[in-house]
Amino acid sequence: MGEHLKPPLAQIPPTVAAVADYEPLARERMSAPAWAWLQGGAADEITLRENRAAFERLRLAPRVLAELASGHTRLTLLGQPLDHPLLVAPMASHGLAHPDGELATVLAAAAMRTPVVVSTQAGTPLETLAQAAGDAAPPVPLWFQLYLQPDRGFTRALVQRAEAAGYRALVLTVDAPVSGARNTEQRAGFVPPPGLGAVNLQGARPLRPHTARPGQPPLFGSPLLDAAPTWRDIAWLREQTVLPIVLKGVLAPADAVRAADEGLAGVIVSNHGGRVLDTVPATLEALPAIAQAVQGRLPLLLDGGVRRGTDVFKALALGASAVLVGRPVLHGLAAAGAPGVAHVLHLLRTELEMAMALCGCRTLADIDASRLWRG
Repeated sequence: MGEHLKPPLAQIPPTVAAVADYEPLARERMSAPAWAWLQGGAADEITLRENRAAFERLRLAPRVLAELASGHTRLTLLGQPLDHPLLVAPMASHGLAHPDGELATVLAAAAMRTPVVVSTQAGTPLETLAQAAGDAAPPVPLWFQLYLQPDRGFTRALVQRAEAAGYRALVLTVDAPVSGARNTEQRAGFVPPPGLGAVNLQGARPLRPHTARPGQPPLFGSPLLDAAPTWRDIAWLREQTVLPIVLKGVLAPADAVRAADEGLAGVIVSNHGGRVLDTVPATLEALPAIAQAVQGRLPLLLDGGVRRGTDVFKALALGASAVLVGRPVLHGLAAAGAPGVAHVLHLLRTELEMAMALCGCRTLADIDASRLWRG
């Protein structure tokens, strides 16, 4: 007998007071394999847990009697004015969470004036999402997350589609030349359901199949690693587009410095939500050394483990300009569709403003390491 799943909520209950409250509601509305895909991490999921634990270890230093009149959370990022430092992270297959998929996410984010980074592996055409974002009042900026395809001609065409559709930046994910050992997914038997494919990749030439014989290297020498992107491809990509390029998946200060040297527009400090290589540091732990190394040469963003407005505050205090929110968005989507996504983003923004007020920060520029407890 199949798993009995609850339908999306018609109304968000008043007991949903924090982003975490959406998680059990989402679990009741997703199949066990889909839930394993969403929640799971790589291998023993140590990094997955550390992304949260790092935020929980860090303490804030409140300040009192600060001037807070005319306070705001506005910023400019990649030359784009934003109302607040929250973005929706690129995630594949929103249709696993809700039938309306990425379209519901984009419409909700537009209502909350939140930019969305649309995944290469989205289940909705990039042009459809751009049209929805453009029809919002005011329009919400979309960025396009890109995996460099082995077929560079197809990659060029994909970038041109994003440009033509009005996307405002490219987010190049570079930390997953191979997939991680996602044992939770494997144990749950996750297989993408029919009709929920990466529509933006239709027509791409696949790599030739590779199966290692017993005793032979499973990966090295395979077409997958032979076609893996390198820094040379960064220079090639810059020649193909006028859009700013943000490098996603950086944990090493040297790589962030190289990104600045290569003329990239920004870096996202990310460990892929703990889904690729296990036992790497939490992103919040990696952020300070990267900020110290780049010395403001390019903006830093962060994802991984953001569940509270205080998490956003802590990331900004350690050198980030903005954060990207991943799994909680899909929790809200699974639980209540577009209203759930909008509520998740509203809760995070509200909690950020609370933290700013209670730490004596009138604007984002006031948030620095002095607002972290060093007892």
